[in-house]
Amino acid sequence: MEVPRLGHSISSPTSPCETMVKNLSLEAIQLCEREGNKSQDSGIAEMEELPVPQNIKIDNITCDSFKICWDMDPKSKERITHYFIDLNKKENKNSNKFKHKMCDWSESPEQWVHCNTFVEWTPFGESKDGNKSQDSGIAEMEELPVPQNIKIDNITCDSFKICWDMDPKSKERITHYFIDLNKKENKNSNKFKHKDVPTKLVAKAVPLPMTVRGHWFLSPRTEYTVAVQTASKQSDGDYAVSEWSEIIEFCTADYSPVHLTQLLEKAEVIAGRMLKFSLFYRNQHKEYFDEARLHQGNKMMPSVKDNSGSHGSPISGKLEGIFFSCNTEFNTGKAPQDSPYGRYRFEVQAEILFNQKTNLYFGDLYCMYTAYHYVILVLAPSGSPGDEFCKQRLPQLNIADNKFLTCTEEDGGRLVFHHAQDVILEVIYTDPIDLSLGTVAEISGHQLRSLSTVNAKKDPSCKICNISVGR
Repeated sequence: MEVPRLGHSISSPTSPCETMVKNLSLEAIQLCEREGNKSQDSGIAEMEELPVPQNIKIDNITCDSFKICWDMDPKSKERITHYFIDLNKKENKNSNKFKHKMCDWSESPEQWVHCNTFVEWTPFGESKDGNKSQDSGIAEMEELPVPQNIKIDNITCDSFKICWDMDPKSKERITHYFIDLNKKENKNSNKFKHKDVPTKLVAKAVPLPMTVRGHWFLSPRTEYTVAVQTASKQSDGDYAVSEWSEIIEFCTADYSPVHLTQLLEKAEVIAGRMLKFSLFYRNQHKEYFDEARLHQGNKMMPSVKDNSGSHGSPISGKLEGIFFSCNTEFNTGKAPQDSPYGRYRFEVQAEILFNQKTNLYFGDLYCMYTAYHYVILVLAPSGSPGDEFCKQRLPQLNIADNKFLTCTEEDGGRLVFHHAQDVILEVIYTDPIDLSLGTVAEISGHQLRSLSTVNAKKDPSCKICNISVGR
C-alpha cells in the first residue's frame, strides 16, 4: 500500500502534533509511526521530589529563536537527565481552530533541549519564514469532497466501523482516506504523564463502511475523537487533500467474552493446586457493620464494583455485589489474621453462598506490579439480576470442575469446597446478605493498608495477565 513519502506532513484537526506517515499495513488501514508503541506505556514517569523550575527567564529573542533559563537546586542536578519543554502558540479565540495548528511533541525525548541551549525548530512541511516548503507531500486540490455525516458503529474494545456520505461524481478522483484518531483529552490529567501521540491512519479508497482495527492504538473503555480527509495521489507522488471533516467522538467497548476467555486461559495456567476451605469472609471497619445493623435491616447490601483490575473489564463500575475472600494459609488451613480492609470480619459458611443454586463466572485476572496475581470471580444466585448481567458478559465456570473455586458433593450429600492456592481470589456475591447468616468478630492481626486493591491499576507490562487488546 502506498503512503506519502517520508518528510511529508499531514496536519491534524484534533491534536496539537504534526507527524509523519510510514508504511505499516493492517488490512486496508496503515498506522503512522509514532513515538512509543503503547498508548498507555509512555516513557514519561513520575518521580518524587524532582525540583520544579523556578523564576523562568526568556531573553535573546529573535524571529525564530530564544534563550531560556531558570533557577535550580544544585543538590538535585545529579538526578536530572532531561528537561521537557512545552511550547505552544498562544490561542487566538478568533482564529480558525484547525489552521496551522502546531506543537513540537512529535520530537523524540533525545531531541528535547537542555536549559540555556539554543533551539532551532522548523515544523515539517514549512520553511522558517512560515511558507510551505517546496517538497511538501500534501498539496491542495480544488473541490475534493469533504466527508459528510460521519457514522461510527460496530464498536468493540479494539476496533470500529466508519462510513460517511460521498458525492458519487468525485469517487473516481479519490485514491486514499486520511484518518486522524486521538484520545479525547482529560482536563484533569497530568500534562506530561503518558502524553499520547496522535494516530494517523492512511487507507486506500475502499468501499465504505471500513473497519479500523488495531490493539496498539485502540484501548478498551476509552473516549476518542476522529476526523477524515479525502485524498488524491498525484503523478509525482504527492497528495491533494480535502478539508478535514467534522470531529466525531466515540468510546470503545469493554472486553467481550472472547477476550475474557483469553484472560481465563492465562489464569488457569498459574492457578496452582487446590486447597480445602469452609468459610467465606469479609473484612471491614466496625462502622460498616454498625451501618448494616442500624440502617440496612441487618443486611450487607451490594455496591457497584470499583475500577480495579483490567481497564476493559465489563464488570468495573457496573456490576453490583459484595466482595468476599476465601483464601487460606497453606500451613494452617485457616483464613489469615491480617487484612487491608478493616479489623472486623464477617464469616459465613461456604455452602450458604456457594451451592448448586449458584452460578459461577470468571471476571478478571490482574496484578499490581507484584509477583502474585488476583483472580476475580462472581457468585450469582441462579436467575438473580446479577446472574442475568453476568450471563451476557462473562465466561461461566462449572462449579464442580474449574481451576479456581469448586463445590463438589460427597457421598451423603455433604458439600466440599476448594480454592486455588497460587492466586488471590476476590469473590463477588451479587445479592444482599443478612448478618444473621454468619458471625462478626474482631481479628487479631494487623490492618495492612498497602495490600488494598481498591481501584488498583493493572500492570500493563505484565506478560502473564495481559492480552493483545489494549490494557
